[in-house]
Amino acid sequence: MAKPQGSVLEPLYSSAIILLIIVTACVELCDAVTVVDVYRLVQYDLAGVPFGSRLAALNHHAGSSLFSASATAGAAADLSRTVLILPVRELNLTFIKEYIGQTKPLGGLLLLLPPIFNPQNTDSGGEFDSAKDNIKEVLTELDQLLIHANIPYPVYFGFEDDHVNAVLADVKKNDAAGQPATATTGGYKLVVAAREPKKIASPTISNIQGWLPGLKADGDSNQLPTIAVVASYDTFGAAPALSVGSDSSGSGVVALLEMARLFSILYSNPKTRGSYNLLFALTSGGPYNYNGTNKWLRSLDQRVRETIDYSICLNSIGSVSNELWIHVSKPPDNVYIKQIFEGFSSVSEEMGIKVGLKHKKINISDPRVAWEHEQFSRQRVTAATLSELSVAPDFLVSTGGLSDSRHFVNEASISRSVKLVAESLARHIYGHEGKSIDIFADDSSLSINPSYIRSWLQYLSATPRVAPFLSKNDRLITALKMELADHTVDVSVQHEVLDGMFTFYDSTSSRLHIYQVASVTFDLLLLLVLGSYLITLFSFLVITTRGLDDLISLFRRPTSPRKSKTV
Repeated sequence: MAKPQGSVLEPLYSSAIILLIIVTACVELCDAVTVVDVYRLVQYDLAGVPFGSRLAALNHHAGSSLFSASATAGAAADLSRTVLILPVRELNLTFIKEYIGQTKPLGGLLLLLPPIFNPQNTDSGGEFDSAKDNIKEVLTELDQLLIHANIPYPVYFGFEDDHVNAVLADVKKNDAAGQPATATTGGYKLVVAAREPKKIASPTISNIQGWLPGLKADGDSNQLPTIAVVASYDTFGAAPALSVGSDSSGSGVVALLEMARLFSILYSNPKTRGSYNLLFALTSGGPYNYNGTNKWLRSLDQRVRETIDYSICLNSIGSVSNELWIHVSKPPDNVYIKQIFEGFSSVSEEMGIKVGLKHKKINISDPRVAWEHEQFSRQRVTAATLSELSVAPDFLVSTGGLSDSRHFVNEASISRSVKLVAESLARHIYGHEGKSIDIFADDSSLSINPSYIRSWLQYLSATPRVAPFLSKNDRLITALKMELADHTVDVSVQHEVLDGMFTFYDSTSSRLHIYQVASVTFDLLLLLVLGSYLITLFSFLVITTRGLDDLISLFRRPTSPRKSKTV
């Protein structure tokens, strides 16, 4: 008697369910453990010489050490197909220097930064506060090491979190047991699906300026003298997508905006408007020998440039140090330099701040420009730079790299610097040099606004500002222009092509997928089990539906057509 159709299909349904469960389990093994944002090491050419990370795509197993536990002591492992995950807080810079310097093969490098260095993180870091200064020193040295090296493999920066830390703990455990992740042993696989980086064609730099016109006396046909306040707003660092430069140059930008706000109040009333024009300029190209400042100065009408009495450039004024330096190119005994320094010294003594004077003669034939005021000196305009730095930084140093984060900038220091510069300028404008007059007194309508400083510092500390990666209509440039327009008049933006020998490449950030993959042994075993199961299932279905004879007939050798014809 034939079996009912439902009873025949029941084994098929149950078998299909079991197979589905097995397939689902296999899919789960291939799902990403976690997906995180990562930021690529800068890639650029300088005079045709390649620097930085030259690749972007990543697809290798994870490792945690430069050395193999299974190898002889001190022997380097074969890491040509391994992505090293190295927390910065545990980094041995000596080993990294040697490895990069000897151009040893590596599949990729993932450097994990503490959360305190995340531009989006406003938390102070809790228990990490006591060690953050040490990490800052390591990051500063690492930043310089990486941007001056030619690295033929992908290098990314990420941030520590619970998921990444759990993966790293497993990787360390396997490495310590002498079982590093490979295609044979399984483990974790790191994948960044990125296209080949492309050159940025004709990167632009944008300069923003605004005026506060002074008050002319009746019948005076002469042009009023001008005082310029200037700050470079862009940055440069190992990771362009993380180069926020809270101190260099965020603090100078914040101070300039606050001074524009303060003097706009004074100049809004004809009775308190000074007899000097005030020119506020936010320049770009600072890390590249202040290329934007040079172009901006050359674009000014010569008659306007000749009216500039002097210019004050603001650079790195947000540290907790109680000492500031005025850097000049003209000799200290120059009449104008003495006037600037004496004005600042008088105010600084009242405020309890030490201000020193540093003279550095410039070489016109040398393309290296260490301070922004040097571009003014080359145009024969008196200028000085106010900075917490006592010596001129080297090329691409102190330009807002990885270590220059919000947590190392002191708001009170910026407020102090604003008052120092604003009081010095105001006493010069209104003829009160040497007098103890507090024009920007606390609790007055002209008092410095800490909330304003805090809000702009917070914004700049979360906004990467590497000029070649900023478009002409970038939100940052628009925000700075609108803010200057609120306090000054005749605001304009100048767009120029970045000069020099730099060539930059795109692909500055991506998404990292971390997969947990099974070993080849597991795959073979799973294949054997599935194959055996399918053969058994097939045999069972044939026997139950057609009988044993039909199953046996499937394995019989078919009769030859020639023999059949003979018979």
